[in-house]
Amino acid sequence: MLQWVVRTTCPSCPFADGAGGKPAVTHEVLLALGGQAMPLVLVCNDLYAVPALRAYTKAEARAKQAALVFGDMVPRGYGRNRPGSLAYSFSGLLHVAVAAGKTADDWVADEPEPETLELDQDADELHREELELISSVLDFSDALVREVMTPRPDMVTIAATDTSDQVLDVIVETGYSRIPVTGDNIDDIVGVAHARDLLKLLDDERSAVPVSELARQIVIVPETKRVSDMLKHMQASQSHMAVVVDEFGGTAGLVTIEDLLEEIVGEITDEFDDEEALIQDLGNGVFLVDGRCPVEDLSEQLDVALPEEEWDTVGGLVLALAGRVPKKGEVFSVEGVQFVVARLQGRRIAHVQVQRVRG
Repeated sequence: MLQWVVRTTCPSCPFADGAGGKPAVTHEVLLALGGQAMPLVLVCNDLYAVPALRAYTKAEARAKQAALVFGDMVPRGYGRNRPGSLAYSFSGLLHVAVAAGKTADDWVADEPEPETLELDQDADELHREELELISSVLDFSDALVREVMTPRPDMVTIAATDTSDQVLDVIVETGYSRIPVTGDNIDDIVGVAHARDLLKLLDDERSAVPVSELARQIVIVPETKRVSDMLKHMQASQSHMAVVVDEFGGTAGLVTIEDLLEEIVGEITDEFDDEEALIQDLGNGVFLVDGRCPVEDLSEQLDVALPEEEWDTVGGLVLALAGRVPKKGEVFSVEGVQFVVARLQGRRIAHVQVQRVRG
Protein backbone atom coordinates (compact mmCIF):
# COMPACT_ATOMS: atom_id res chain seq x y z
CA MET A 1 0.00 0.00 0.00
CA LEU A 2 2.82 2.46 0.95
CA GLN A 3 4.73 1.57 -2.19
CA TRP A 4 1.63 2.55 -4.16
CA VAL A 5 1.58 5.89 -2.33
CA VAL A 6 5.20 6.55 -3.36
CA ARG A 7 4.48 5.60 -6.96
CA THR A 8 1.35 7.77 -7.08
CA THR A 9 2.86 10.81 -5.38
CA CYS A 10 6.15 10.74 -7.27
CA PRO A 11 5.69 8.61 -10.41
CA SER A 12 9.18 9.37 -11.74
CA CYS A 13 10.97 8.96 -8.41
CA PRO A 14 13.90 6.48 -8.80
CA PHE A 15 12.73 4.73 -5.64
CA ALA A 16 9.21 4.22 -6.89
CA ASP A 17 9.37 1.40 -9.34
CA GLY A 18 12.99 0.38 -10.00
CA ALA A 19 13.51 3.22 -12.49
CA GLY A 20 17.08 3.85 -13.71
CA GLY A 21 18.17 0.33 -12.92
CA LYS A 22 17.71 0.87 -9.18
CA PRO A 23 15.68 -1.52 -7.09
CA ALA A 24 12.13 -0.56 -6.21
CA VAL A 25 11.20 0.29 -2.63
CA THR A 26 10.01 -2.94 -1.11
CA HIS A 27 7.03 -3.47 1.17
CA GLU A 28 9.43 -4.55 3.92
CA VAL A 29 11.32 -1.25 3.84
CA LEU A 30 8.16 0.84 3.88
CA LEU A 31 6.57 -1.20 6.64
CA ALA A 32 9.78 -0.91 8.67
CA LEU A 33 9.64 2.86 8.31
CA GLY A 34 6.10 2.85 9.71
CA GLY A 35 5.06 6.42 10.62
CA GLN A 36 8.07 7.90 8.77
CA ALA A 37 6.88 6.65 5.39
CA MET A 38 4.81 9.70 4.48
CA PRO A 39 7.65 12.22 5.21
CA LEU A 40 9.86 10.02 3.00
CA VAL A 41 7.34 10.29 0.19
CA LEU A 42 7.22 14.08 0.47
CA VAL A 43 11.02 14.42 0.58
CA CYS A 44 11.42 12.17 -2.48
CA ASN A 45 8.94 14.34 -4.34
CA ASP A 46 10.83 17.53 -3.40
CA LEU A 47 14.28 16.12 -4.20
CA TYR A 48 13.18 14.93 -7.61
CA ALA A 49 11.98 18.43 -8.44
CA VAL A 50 15.57 19.82 -8.01
CA PRO A 51 17.13 18.25 -11.18
CA ALA A 52 14.34 19.77 -13.21
CA LEU A 53 15.81 23.19 -12.38
CA ARG A 54 18.81 22.50 -14.64
CA ALA A 55 16.75 23.53 -17.63
CA TYR A 56 16.64 27.14 -16.36
CA THR A 57 19.31 29.88 -16.15
CA LYS A 58 21.11 30.48 -12.90
CA ALA A 59 18.82 33.36 -11.92
CA GLU A 60 15.74 31.38 -12.81
CA ALA A 61 17.07 28.31 -11.06
CA ARG A 62 17.75 30.25 -7.87
CA ALA A 63 14.30 31.77 -7.97
CA LYS A 64 12.79 28.34 -8.47
CA GLN A 65 14.89 26.92 -5.65
CA ALA A 66 13.85 29.73 -3.33
CA ALA A 67 10.21 29.18 -4.26
CA LEU A 68 10.61 25.46 -3.66
CA VAL A 69 12.22 25.93 -0.26
CA PHE A 70 10.25 28.88 1.13
CA GLY A 71 7.01 28.32 -0.73
CA ASP A 72 6.71 24.57 -0.30
CA MET A 73 9.11 22.76 2.01
CA VAL A 74 9.31 25.31 4.86
CA PRO A 75 5.52 26.01 5.11
CA ARG A 76 4.79 22.29 4.84
CA GLY A 77 7.23 21.43 7.60
CA TYR A 78 6.00 24.25 9.83
CA GLY A 79 2.38 23.26 9.37
CA ARG A 80 3.17 19.59 10.00
CA ASN A 81 4.90 20.38 13.30
CA ARG A 82 2.44 23.03 14.55
CA PRO A 83 -0.97 22.24 13.05
CA GLY A 84 -2.99 23.54 16.00
CA SER A 85 -1.35 26.93 16.44
CA LEU A 86 -1.33 27.50 12.67
CA ALA A 87 -5.04 26.74 12.39
CA TYR A 88 -5.91 29.10 15.26
CA SER A 89 -3.75 31.85 13.75
CA PHE A 90 -5.67 31.79 10.47
CA SER A 91 -9.12 31.16 11.98
CA GLY A 92 -9.94 34.89 11.88
CA LEU A 93 -9.06 35.10 8.22
CA LEU A 94 -11.18 32.04 7.53
CA HIS A 95 -14.12 33.65 9.36
CA VAL A 96 -13.79 36.76 7.19
CA ALA A 97 -13.70 34.60 4.04
CA VAL A 98 -16.83 32.72 5.09
CA ALA A 99 -18.67 35.97 5.85
CA ALA A 100 -17.63 37.39 2.48
CA GLY A 101 -18.84 34.25 0.75
CA LYS A 102 -22.25 34.51 2.41
CA THR A 103 -22.55 38.16 1.42
CA ALA A 104 -21.64 37.36 -2.18
CA ASP A 105 -24.19 34.53 -2.18
CA ASP A 106 -26.90 36.97 -1.03
CA TRP A 107 -25.98 39.35 -3.84
CA VAL A 108 -26.27 36.77 -6.57
CA ALA A 109 -29.26 34.88 -5.15
CA ASP A 110 -32.35 35.10 -7.34
CA GLU A 111 -35.72 36.08 -5.98
CA PRO A 112 -37.97 33.00 -5.72
CA GLU A 113 -40.68 32.74 -8.31
CA PRO A 114 -44.34 32.86 -7.10
CA GLU A 115 -44.80 29.30 -8.34
CA THR A 116 -41.82 28.21 -6.22
CA LEU A 117 -43.28 29.91 -3.14
CA GLU A 118 -46.59 28.12 -3.66
CA LEU A 119 -44.79 24.79 -4.02
CA ASP A 120 -42.85 25.47 -0.80
CA GLN A 121 -46.07 26.31 1.05
CA ASP A 122 -47.72 23.15 -0.26
CA ALA A 123 -44.69 21.12 0.83
CA ASP A 124 -44.82 22.67 4.32
CA GLU A 125 -48.52 21.89 4.61
CA LEU A 126 -47.95 18.31 3.47
CA HIS A 127 -45.08 17.97 5.94
CA ARG A 128 -47.30 19.24 8.77
CA GLU A 129 -50.07 16.78 7.89
CA GLU A 130 -47.53 13.94 7.79
CA LEU A 131 -46.24 14.90 11.24
CA GLU A 132 -49.80 14.99 12.60
CA LEU A 133 -50.50 11.56 11.14
CA ILE A 134 -47.27 10.13 12.60
CA SER A 135 -48.13 11.67 15.97
CA SER A 136 -51.61 10.11 15.81
CA VAL A 137 -50.12 6.69 15.07
CA LEU A 138 -47.75 7.00 18.03
CA ASP A 139 -50.60 8.07 20.33
CA PHE A 140 -52.71 5.23 18.95
CA SER A 141 -50.28 2.62 20.28
CA ASP A 142 -50.48 4.06 23.82
CA ALA A 143 -54.22 4.84 24.06
CA LEU A 144 -56.59 2.62 26.05
CA VAL A 145 -60.02 1.42 24.93
CA ARG A 146 -61.77 3.41 27.68
CA GLU A 147 -60.42 6.62 26.09
CA VAL A 148 -62.18 6.03 22.74
CA MET A 149 -65.29 4.05 23.70
CA THR A 150 -68.88 5.29 23.75
CA PRO A 151 -69.62 5.54 27.49
CA ARG A 152 -72.34 3.50 29.12
CA PRO A 153 -74.90 6.36 29.44
CA ASP A 154 -74.72 6.98 25.66
CA MET A 155 -75.20 3.36 24.64
CA VAL A 156 -78.29 2.39 22.66
CA THR A 157 -79.48 -1.12 23.55
CA ILE A 158 -82.49 -3.37 23.11
CA ALA A 159 -83.88 -6.07 25.38
CA ALA A 160 -83.64 -9.72 24.40
CA THR A 161 -87.42 -9.97 24.78
CA ASP A 162 -88.09 -7.26 22.17
CA THR A 163 -89.33 -8.33 18.76
CA SER A 164 -87.60 -7.91 15.44
CA ASP A 165 -90.12 -5.19 14.49
CA GLN A 166 -89.18 -3.18 17.58
CA VAL A 167 -85.49 -3.52 16.75
CA LEU A 168 -86.11 -2.24 13.23
CA ASP A 169 -87.80 0.85 14.67
CA VAL A 170 -84.71 1.53 16.85
CA ILE A 171 -82.36 1.05 13.88
CA VAL A 172 -84.38 3.45 11.72
CA GLU A 173 -84.52 6.02 14.53
CA THR A 174 -80.83 5.92 15.49
CA GLY A 175 -79.23 5.01 12.16
CA TYR A 176 -77.07 2.31 13.80
CA SER A 177 -76.64 -0.99 11.96
CA ARG A 178 -75.65 -2.96 15.10
CA ILE A 179 -77.51 -2.80 18.41
CA PRO A 180 -76.35 -4.58 21.62
CA VAL A 181 -78.90 -6.95 23.12
CA THR A 182 -79.31 -6.98 26.91
CA GLY A 183 -80.56 -9.72 29.21
CA ASP A 184 -81.61 -8.77 32.73
CA ASN A 185 -79.96 -5.34 32.59
CA ILE A 186 -77.30 -3.34 30.75
CA ASP A 187 -74.54 -5.20 32.61
CA ASP A 188 -75.81 -8.41 31.02
CA ILE A 189 -75.02 -8.05 27.30
CA VAL A 190 -76.05 -11.30 25.58
CA GLY A 191 -75.32 -10.43 21.94
CA VAL A 192 -75.71 -7.95 19.13
CA ALA A 193 -78.51 -7.56 16.58
CA HIS A 194 -77.49 -6.84 12.97
CA ALA A 195 -79.66 -4.81 10.59
CA ARG A 196 -78.69 -7.24 7.81
CA ASP A 197 -80.35 -10.16 9.62
CA LEU A 198 -83.51 -8.10 10.15
CA LEU A 199 -83.63 -7.07 6.49
CA LYS A 200 -83.28 -10.70 5.47
CA LEU A 201 -86.18 -11.52 7.79
CA LEU A 202 -88.33 -8.91 6.06
CA ASP A 203 -87.30 -10.13 2.64
CA ASP A 204 -88.45 -13.64 3.52
CA GLU A 205 -91.77 -12.11 4.67
CA ARG A 206 -91.51 -13.90 8.00
CA SER A 207 -93.47 -12.76 11.03
CA ALA A 208 -91.81 -10.94 13.90
CA VAL A 209 -89.61 -13.06 16.19
CA PRO A 210 -87.86 -12.34 19.51
CA VAL A 211 -84.58 -10.55 18.93
CA SER A 212 -82.81 -13.15 21.06
CA GLU A 213 -83.22 -15.58 18.16
CA LEU A 214 -81.33 -13.22 15.83
CA ALA A 215 -78.64 -11.98 18.22
CA ARG A 216 -75.07 -12.85 17.35
CA GLN A 217 -72.19 -13.31 19.74
CA ILE A 218 -70.44 -10.10 20.80
CA VAL A 219 -66.83 -9.54 21.85
CA ILE A 220 -66.22 -8.44 25.45
CA VAL A 221 -62.96 -6.70 26.39
CA PRO A 222 -61.57 -4.90 29.47
CA GLU A 223 -61.40 -1.10 29.46
CA THR A 224 -57.64 -1.23 30.04
CA LYS A 225 -56.96 -3.00 26.74
CA ARG A 226 -54.71 -1.01 24.40
CA VAL A 227 -56.36 0.38 21.27
CA SER A 228 -53.68 -1.14 19.02
CA ASP A 229 -54.33 -4.59 20.50
CA MET A 230 -58.08 -4.03 20.22
CA LEU A 231 -57.77 -3.37 16.49
CA LYS A 232 -55.84 -6.62 16.00
CA HIS A 233 -58.44 -8.45 18.09
CA MET A 234 -61.27 -7.14 15.92
CA GLN A 235 -59.44 -8.07 12.74
CA ALA A 236 -58.81 -11.58 14.01
CA SER A 237 -62.40 -12.11 15.22
CA GLN A 238 -63.93 -10.32 12.18
CA SER A 239 -66.06 -8.18 14.48
CA HIS A 240 -66.90 -4.49 14.27
CA MET A 241 -68.19 -3.97 17.78
CA ALA A 242 -67.19 -4.94 21.32
CA VAL A 243 -68.56 -4.38 24.80
CA VAL A 244 -66.13 -2.78 27.24
CA VAL A 245 -66.29 -3.88 30.88
CA ASP A 246 -64.69 -2.40 33.99
CA GLU A 247 -62.68 -4.20 36.66
CA PHE A 248 -65.88 -5.34 38.38
CA GLY A 249 -67.38 -6.88 35.24
CA GLY A 250 -69.96 -4.15 34.72
CA THR A 251 -70.56 -2.60 31.32
CA ALA A 252 -68.38 0.50 30.95
CA GLY A 253 -69.19 1.29 27.34
CA LEU A 254 -69.09 0.22 23.73
CA VAL A 255 -66.31 0.42 21.15
CA THR A 256 -66.49 0.02 17.39
CA ILE A 257 -63.84 -0.33 14.73
CA GLU A 258 -64.75 3.19 13.58
CA ASP A 259 -63.81 4.54 17.02
CA LEU A 260 -60.38 2.94 16.69
CA LEU A 261 -59.72 4.26 13.18
CA GLU A 262 -60.76 7.78 14.22
CA GLU A 263 -57.86 7.78 16.65
CA ILE A 264 -55.52 7.74 13.63
CA VAL A 265 -57.27 9.72 10.89
CA GLY A 266 -59.58 11.94 12.94
CA GLU A 267 -63.37 12.17 12.98
CA ILE A 268 -65.14 10.05 10.36
CA THR A 269 -68.61 11.25 9.39
CA ASP A 270 -71.04 10.43 6.63
CA GLU A 271 -74.13 12.07 5.16
CA PHE A 272 -76.30 10.67 7.97
CA ASP A 273 -74.17 11.88 10.88
CA ASP A 274 -75.54 14.93 12.67
CA GLU A 275 -73.24 15.29 15.65
CA GLU A 276 -72.29 18.55 17.34
CA ALA A 277 -68.64 19.42 17.77
CA LEU A 278 -67.29 18.56 21.22
CA ILE A 279 -65.75 22.04 21.48
CA GLN A 280 -67.81 25.01 20.22
CA ASP A 281 -66.25 28.46 20.04
CA LEU A 282 -68.73 31.01 21.45
CA GLY A 283 -66.39 33.95 20.85
CA ASN A 284 -64.34 36.18 23.15
CA GLY A 285 -62.29 33.22 24.31
CA VAL A 286 -65.32 31.30 25.64
CA PHE A 287 -65.99 27.68 24.62
CA LEU A 288 -68.95 25.37 25.16
CA VAL A 289 -67.42 21.96 25.79
CA ASP A 290 -69.18 18.61 25.78
CA GLY A 291 -68.56 16.64 28.96
CA ARG A 292 -67.37 13.73 26.81
CA CYS A 293 -64.60 15.80 25.28
CA PRO A 294 -61.15 14.35 26.02
CA VAL A 295 -59.10 16.52 28.38
CA GLU A 296 -56.19 16.26 25.94
CA ASP A 297 -58.23 17.90 23.16
CA LEU A 298 -59.26 20.80 25.40
CA SER A 299 -55.66 21.25 26.55
CA GLU A 300 -54.58 21.53 22.92
CA GLN A 301 -57.37 24.00 22.14
CA LEU A 302 -56.47 26.28 25.07
CA ASP A 303 -52.72 25.64 24.91
CA VAL A 304 -52.76 24.74 28.61
CA ALA A 305 -51.56 21.57 30.34
CA LEU A 306 -54.73 20.48 32.14
CA PRO A 307 -54.37 17.65 34.69
CA GLU A 308 -55.03 14.11 33.45
CA GLU A 309 -55.12 11.52 36.23
CA GLU A 310 -58.03 9.19 36.98
CA TRP A 311 -60.23 10.79 34.34
CA ASP A 312 -60.17 11.04 30.55
CA THR A 313 -62.94 13.55 29.84
CA VAL A 314 -63.72 17.15 30.75
CA GLY A 315 -66.76 15.95 32.67
CA GLY A 316 -64.55 13.68 34.73
CA LEU A 317 -62.14 16.57 35.39
CA VAL A 318 -64.96 18.81 36.68
CA LEU A 319 -66.28 16.00 38.88
CA ALA A 320 -62.80 15.59 40.34
CA LEU A 321 -62.54 19.35 41.00
CA ALA A 322 -65.94 19.37 42.69
CA GLY A 323 -65.48 16.16 44.66
CA ARG A 324 -69.22 15.51 44.24
CA VAL A 325 -71.96 15.91 41.64
CA PRO A 326 -71.98 19.67 41.00
CA LYS A 327 -74.99 21.89 40.44
CA LYS A 328 -75.73 23.87 37.31
CA GLY A 329 -73.89 27.20 37.33
CA GLU A 330 -71.15 26.16 39.75
CA VAL A 331 -67.69 27.46 38.92
CA PHE A 332 -64.36 25.67 39.25
CA SER A 333 -60.84 26.69 38.23
CA VAL A 334 -57.57 24.92 37.58
CA GLU A 335 -54.35 25.95 35.75
CA GLY A 336 -55.81 29.35 34.93
CA VAL A 337 -58.90 27.85 33.26
CA GLN A 338 -62.43 28.48 34.52
CA PHE A 339 -65.12 25.79 34.22
CA VAL A 340 -68.82 26.65 34.56
CA VAL A 341 -71.31 23.76 34.66
CA ALA A 342 -73.73 24.62 31.84
CA ARG A 343 -75.95 21.55 31.68
CA LEU A 344 -76.46 18.36 33.69
CA GLN A 345 -77.99 15.14 32.44
CA GLY A 346 -79.01 13.33 35.60
CA ARG A 347 -75.79 13.01 37.59
CA ARG A 348 -73.72 13.43 34.48
CA ILE A 349 -72.06 16.68 33.37
CA ALA A 350 -73.34 17.22 29.82
CA HIS A 351 -71.83 20.61 28.94
CA VAL A 352 -69.29 22.97 30.49
CA GLN A 353 -68.54 26.58 29.63
CA VAL A 354 -64.78 27.06 29.56
CA GLN A 355 -62.54 30.09 29.32
CA ARG A 356 -59.04 31.14 30.33
CA VAL A 357 -58.77 33.61 33.19
CA ARG A 358 -55.93 35.89 34.09
CA GLY A 359 -54.29 35.01 37.38
